[in-house]
Amino acid sequence: MKIRHALLLISLATASLLSAQTQPLPTYLDDTKPLEERVEDALSRMTLEEKIDVIHAQSKFSSPGVKRLGIPEFWTSDGPHGVRPDVLWDDWKQAGHTNDSCVAFPALTCLASTWNTDLARRYGESLGEEALYRGKDMMLGPGVNILRTPLCGRNFEYMGEDPYLASRMVVPYIQGLQSKGVAACVKHFALNNDETYRNEVNVIVDDRALYEIYLPAFKAAVTEAHTWGLMGSYNLFENQHNCHNQRLLNEILKGEWGYDGVVVSDWGGAHDTRQAITNGLDMEFGTWTDGLSFGTSNAYDNYHLALPYLALIRKGEYGTRELDDKVRRVLRLFFRTNMNRQRGFGSQCSEAHYAAARQIAGEGIVLLQNTNGVLPIDTVKTRRILVVGENAIKMMTPGGGSSTLKAQHEILPLDGLRQALGNGIEVEYARGYVGDPNNEVEGVPAPYDLAEQRSPQELRDEAVAKAREADYVIVFGGLNKSWHQDCEGADRKEYGLPYGQDSLIEALADVNKNLVYVNISGNPVAMPWKDKVPAIVQGWFLGSVAGEALADVLTGRTNPSGKLPYTWMAALDDVAAHRLGTYPGTWRKDEKIIDEEYKESIFVGYRWADKENIRPLFAFGHGLSYTSFNIGKAQADKKEITASDSITFTVSVTNTGKLAGAEVVQLYVRDCESSLPRPYKELKAFRKVRLAPGETREVRLTIGKAALSYYDDRTKQWTAEPGRFEALIGNASDCITSKVTFRLK
Repeated sequence: MKIRHALLLISLATASLLSAQTQPLPTYLDDTKPLEERVEDALSRMTLEEKIDVIHAQSKFSSPGVKRLGIPEFWTSDGPHGVRPDVLWDDWKQAGHTNDSCVAFPALTCLASTWNTDLARRYGESLGEEALYRGKDMMLGPGVNILRTPLCGRNFEYMGEDPYLASRMVVPYIQGLQSKGVAACVKHFALNNDETYRNEVNVIVDDRALYEIYLPAFKAAVTEAHTWGLMGSYNLFENQHNCHNQRLLNEILKGEWGYDGVVVSDWGGAHDTRQAITNGLDMEFGTWTDGLSFGTSNAYDNYHLALPYLALIRKGEYGTRELDDKVRRVLRLFFRTNMNRQRGFGSQCSEAHYAAARQIAGEGIVLLQNTNGVLPIDTVKTRRILVVGENAIKMMTPGGGSSTLKAQHEILPLDGLRQALGNGIEVEYARGYVGDPNNEVEGVPAPYDLAEQRSPQELRDEAVAKAREADYVIVFGGLNKSWHQDCEGADRKEYGLPYGQDSLIEALADVNKNLVYVNISGNPVAMPWKDKVPAIVQGWFLGSVAGEALADVLTGRTNPSGKLPYTWMAALDDVAAHRLGTYPGTWRKDEKIIDEEYKESIFVGYRWADKENIRPLFAFGHGLSYTSFNIGKAQADKKEITASDSITFTVSVTNTGKLAGAEVVQLYVRDCESSLPRPYKELKAFRKVRLAPGETREVRLTIGKAALSYYDDRTKQWTAEPGRFEALIGNASDCITSKVTFRLK
């Protein structure tokens, strides 16, 4: 494996140097020395050519080390949900290895829906162990871009609409991953909120929205989790591509936040040599430059930060100040990862990793609706269940773009239900609709034959006929990671369900009162039939354990506790970006640039719903349980605080039902006297609490000045104005059960 080869290189270099009795061990190889001393020592020993080599790729996913100094190659891998299968050296085709299968973890929308920071840490640790075993030094994730439009094809890779929730979930993920000696590469920095024109869109956004909505999760990743890597985004901001953007990378990231790690280009995200030199890019990957063609032997040498950069230095147009800064950052990355001899070997596809994936999936699944207690399935009285829908038999792990995985196995929903229900209950299947008839995705064969000759009407008729005879009908529908259906590189074309699913669901609702709809997606969808369907479950993309985790929830083995990380609007026009006509933007005349103005500013998601008095289909933070909870009246430990003080709110939570379960207590803050427009409320604290039937526990939530502050674009600083505030406490953004007033002096 690559990691063993790397350690061997280091050991051989060390042994060779130690063998000369008169020559001391070089500082850069002595891991007892401070990091910066090692960096400066290694930098001083490198030639100009070696410095240029380490700041650009040598293959699709690797960069060269410094062989002369015993510094091994550096290997990256997609993605945030599992270690991608290896591809050929200079081609996107899979290499055809038989030892690069992985555990596919649930998508990050599901992780965010757990509202469980401990699980985020466990996710990162598990992924880090898989990456180590596969010889990877950096995982290209996690993603923390904000869900601004539900049409964005890549929302399933992100952590929802709220900057505070994303911040709290991303920090332990990064800490867990990097505790294994594998670098995180947080992406995509920044304002990468739609996919279709991602290389051409120039985002126009005010500073309040930039700092309050779109940057906080990145800032937390840098200043709290101390991420070692960060990836620039494809889009432009202030007319510069974000992989070499003066404002974002130099002024904010490296200036205001003091970032000491590397900025990695997204693959093909670098466009200009001079901007790449001066505007904050440190490592360049995937660039397509003029004059290159497939098979060019020196393609990687022609990258912007390769021979073109070297030529400019030799001409005297640039010194080595910028280069040395880039190399210092790369060397820090090396010493933290592939030069770290203490980081171990990891493990792959272990029972512990599958258990982690199953717990994350189980806690992330959201019970959206459960009229008359249709769920969990009554396994005593039930004799026949009909499963309908292509998503019950379609693998999701190989699709979606860069997050494609070759899972060791993926338990499909139909198989998971059959395993869970045993021999006592007959589980029939009807396809119902056809979305993707391909029997192979990214070289991974489909476990079920997806070819289909029957017409849509014939498929619907079969499903309806079988539904009449079933005790339960469970529809697995939604999106499927195909082009324009939750996939990198393209946004969805419509808010509604594809492939005629709406008419199928309505027809099934007419003939069976125990209808359960399980939505497989990373995005909200329109549900015009919502009031006709008793039970609705948000099933996400759950990876290897999808069928098991969904069966756990549907049968009651797992009591659902997931909460939505975004606002589920009833119609696309309820979304600010669409109501204001700002998506996807306006093409500039005679230019290949599209300007997209974020006219809604800070009013994204539930902030917009509150401002415009819009009732969503399902609110941010919403999620039901098979038991019931009572959240008591909140109390504060003081009525007035100073800017240097904090305030703690205490609230009792009681499980008033008959099953053990978990509730998420959510605290929102309202500024009652702000001199600038502010959202009615903003999430500023939360806590997930587990309770046995009849058990009561006190939950304490503490906030300080930061929770009361807004970014003042007039003074260019965070400001907390004295005055009256309210703490709004409940279990969803539309279910506030307690209010406490306090003052900031």
